[in-house]
Amino acid sequence: MATAVETLGKLERRITISFPLSDVRSEVEKRLKVQAKSARAPGFRPGKVPMKMVAAQYGYQIETEVLNDKVGRAFNDAANENNLRVAGFPKIEPKQDAPEGQLTFDATFEVYPEVEIGDLSQVDIETVKSNVTDVEIDKTIDILRKQRVHFHTKGEAGEHGDGGEAVAANGDRVTVDFVGKIDDVEFPGGKADDYTFVLGEGRMLPEFEAATVGLKVGESKTFPLAFPEDYHGKDVAGKTAEFTITLKKLEWAHLPEVDAEFAKSLGVADGDLAKMREDIKVNLEREVAGRVKARNKEAVMDALVKTATLEVPQALIAQDTERLAEMTRQDMAQRGMNVKDVPFPPELFKDKAERRVRLGLILSKLVGDNNLQATPEQVKAQIEDFAQSYEDPREVLKYYYSDRRRLAEVEALVLEENVVTYVLGLSKTSTKEIPFDELMGSAQQG
Repeated sequence: MATAVETLGKLERRITISFPLSDVRSEVEKRLKVQAKSARAPGFRPGKVPMKMVAAQYGYQIETEVLNDKVGRAFNDAANENNLRVAGFPKIEPKQDAPEGQLTFDATFEVYPEVEIGDLSQVDIETVKSNVTDVEIDKTIDILRKQRVHFHTKGEAGEHGDGGEAVAANGDRVTVDFVGKIDDVEFPGGKADDYTFVLGEGRMLPEFEAATVGLKVGESKTFPLAFPEDYHGKDVAGKTAEFTITLKKLEWAHLPEVDAEFAKSLGVADGDLAKMREDIKVNLEREVAGRVKARNKEAVMDALVKTATLEVPQALIAQDTERLAEMTRQDMAQRGMNVKDVPFPPELFKDKAERRVRLGLILSKLVGDNNLQATPEQVKAQIEDFAQSYEDPREVLKYYYSDRRRLAEVEALVLEENVVTYVLGLSKTSTKEIPFDELMGSAQQG
């Protein structure tokens, strides 16, 4: 039996649930008799354990199960009878002033909100586009060359040497010994032998690299180095150390020539350079298309958040906050970090969780009102698009269609794209062309 629904706030509701104590006792006795048929105890054959011993061993557990079942069933019945869409889980608390012979509980919970979408035809959304030109192809080739770099001793006779008088310059790979002191005392992590790095890559602090440039093999230099206030090593952050470095080995970078062999190393079997450039262009265009799509989707989502009016259930925010924290914990653990004692304060994830829940409610409203669900044909087309960059597309199809959860992820992606297409079709859109580097940088930061 349940009382009428009480409104405690914009989304918060309360239902009082009550049922006879005798109903609980009757059900507990029934379940204990079932349990007794298989109960075991020392000195008794299976199924012959005295009921008092069965009750002592299993009574509390069974009583808890019966109460949970009855309260849960009563709450669900009450919610259905009152057409309530419950958000999250109810908070169930026993009432102390229950009538004799009755068990009474208060169920406090939130309901899903009404979502009002503003006039999308009056919304301004700026989308972006970007083009792949020969400049981007050339930059990519340079990156691919650097990935395949190999080094030669600098100072040997020949084009890149001068008989042992060579000096370290940006782009060279250097091997050094170094020792750092603060107040004339060595500090942990401030000393290394045979330490190798490439000048100009930014792996070392600027003062360290600047002191290395110009050294010859066998030369040493002592210099001051001021650690930034936000340096990762807290013991030295904000302090100035005196370093002495000795250059032990100097090598110059030999980048591969852009020739047939280089093209073959990139998978172009016949070494055709024109085909290599075309392959690079196709890959870059695919990457650009994906990042443009992501950027434009984010613009649509931002517009929807601004134009929609709704209250967001705190219960759903709490659930998603916990989910994000757990995802972060698992990701860090997979990266080899020890997260056993690392705190994950909820406030770190709450804003992101609130936006995710808000958007989920808005998208659900749009999809339901405008029939924007993902169709099987769209899902298949999306998976086939994923498969294009793999050697065996059939394996990709099998990967997704063999697992319902993976398929659901693709369905959710297609659904979002349907919403983006729908909103862009109604709103006032403008398109801004942005440089390739800006698009790539913004996507990586996001």
